[in-house]
Amino acid sequence: QVKLVESGGGLVQAGDSLRLSCAASERTFTRNVMGWFRQAPGKEREFVAALKWSGPNTYYADSVKGRFTISKDNAKNTVYLQMNSLKPEDTAVYYCAARAGFGLLTKKDDYGSWGQGTQVTVSS
Repeated sequence: QVKLVESGGGLVQAGDSLRLSCAASERTFTRNVMGWFRQAPGKEREFVAALKWSGPNTYYADSVKGRFTISKDNAKNTVYLQMNSLKPEDTAVYYCAARAGFGLLTKKDDYGSWGQGTQVTVSS
């Protein structure tokens, strides 16, 4: 199982930007698709964005479309989530996830590997 380590979270004000990173231990068939999810206190873990290691395909939740950008650095085995125009409702623990299949799926149960999460807090 691939190991994922997130970093880059923090406390920011509304309107600010943050970039999260997710370093994968290796590039294997177990992680053809990488995703970002988030979980706010008392809420279910929800999909944020996903991409394929091979090709340009990306997919976003409607709530972040136009503000967040998911990208990758194949040489570093790292996926990023650039978050702009942050809002207080973006406050959550953000998790990186990987799945072996090739579909850009949005359910957490479709992802087999998870990082430990990084806290993002946006103050108003």
